[in-house]
Amino acid sequence: MECLYYFLGFLLLAARLPLDAAKRFHDVLGNERPSAYMREHNQLNGWSSDENDWNEKLYPVWKRGDMRWKNSWKGGRVQAVLTSDSPALVGSNITFAVNLIFPRCQKEDANGNIVYEKNCRNGQYFQKLGRCSVRVSVNTANVTLGPQLMEVTVYRRHGRAYVPIAQVKDVYVVTDQIPVFVTMFQKNDRNSSDETFLKDLPIMFDVLIHDPSHFLNYSTINYKWSFGDNTGLFVSTNHTVNHTYVLNGTFSLNLTVKAAAPGPCPPPPPPPRPSKPTPSLGPAGDNPLELSRIPDENCQINRYGHFQATITIVEGILEVNIIQMTDVLMPVPWPESSLIDFVVTCQGSIPTEVCTIISDPTCEITQNTVCSPVDVDEMCLLTVRRTFNGSGTYCVNLTLGDDTSLALTSTLISVPDRDPASPLRMANSALISVGCLAIFVTVISLLVYKKHKEYNPIENSPGNVVRSKGLSVFLNRAKAVFFPGNQEKDPLLKNQEFKGVS
Repeated sequence: MECLYYFLGFLLLAARLPLDAAKRFHDVLGNERPSAYMREHNQLNGWSSDENDWNEKLYPVWKRGDMRWKNSWKGGRVQAVLTSDSPALVGSNITFAVNLIFPRCQKEDANGNIVYEKNCRNGQYFQKLGRCSVRVSVNTANVTLGPQLMEVTVYRRHGRAYVPIAQVKDVYVVTDQIPVFVTMFQKNDRNSSDETFLKDLPIMFDVLIHDPSHFLNYSTINYKWSFGDNTGLFVSTNHTVNHTYVLNGTFSLNLTVKAAAPGPCPPPPPPPRPSKPTPSLGPAGDNPLELSRIPDENCQINRYGHFQATITIVEGILEVNIIQMTDVLMPVPWPESSLIDFVVTCQGSIPTEVCTIISDPTCEITQNTVCSPVDVDEMCLLTVRRTFNGSGTYCVNLTLGDDTSLALTSTLISVPDRDPASPLRMANSALISVGCLAIFVTVISLLVYKKHKEYNPIENSPGNVVRSKGLSVFLNRAKAVFFPGNQEKDPLLKNQEFKGVS
């Protein structure tokens, strides 16, 4: 597709709404193709809406719904998106940005030509905005305060004429009040957007000034605070401030921002009339009265911004601490898990829920999250039991909460190895096995001994003598193993020795 040249016509209605007032169309970029710098960012200092008349022969004007729009671009309609950094403080610059969205399968190449995309298929597609965009900054020193209309028409070059391909409008605002926004943050506050905060904890107020063109960069800015709790006024040059409310209730917050911004110079006062005529001291250019009439181009004017909010102060959980951690003994069938009790105390209101987040030692990778309701007395002392799967070091985040607050505390805990294959476990298992075997052998020995403890007469048969001696030897050896002692004191042993001697 041939290279197409496009221009932007900026139409500014320098009057308040309603928008049906008369419009004047003015060419901003001229009759030549703008340079790459001008297409990206062009600043119009002191631009006025009554400089040039619109040339409708060169740039025809089509109304919405005109049938010629359908054939103004091959392949479909071109859409234009217009945005601005409104609102703008009077005297500062306001920047408008226009982006073109081409029909499907069309894009801008590296040379600025609009070409068809290769292998463009039916179905979903991704539209990329390239260099078909322009930014223009307009100084608002001569713009009437209030809402204004910016209208942009996009043209393409067709031979020696230009054909409109897109049109877009946007409303912007010029104000003499500094646009001010305030963000509020407080530790343990559960929801910072509901403007409800906790008593006895500092609230951080951060002031944001909407000044995208950096118009107030070299201005001295003062912040005057009234927190509504009879603490008086607080004036600061810092955009952040902390304040603590010590009473419950509803309070009205007021902020006034003052900046010495560049502005128009006041007219010079009329020269004083001399009571008597005085002779001239030289030429008119040396007259000090004439020099005082030259206005100072760097005059400043005070600009103000205001912010108001109604905030509510309530009771909340102020602090939570872990005062003790205890390892809970577990039965043998669950050797891989560990139970640990955390004894927790808190200050402030009574919590209604507790949440525990177990993570890796860096406290970044969450492994387990458990939340449960709690019933705590007025002393705010509770025990939280949690399970740890496996040994190692864990990061434990424990949070107590109620309807308005969340209090957090963290700790690192080391869980010992409870694997059955560990040396300690193996030693304990070996001791238990040996003990069980010893008890078993003892019981069997006692049963055998009880059965044969009765005295049997010794017969003259050699076989009986041998069996009797074998049983005695077995019993003596068993007693020596399980009941060590001096065998010489056993009367039965003496009898055996006596019989052996005889």
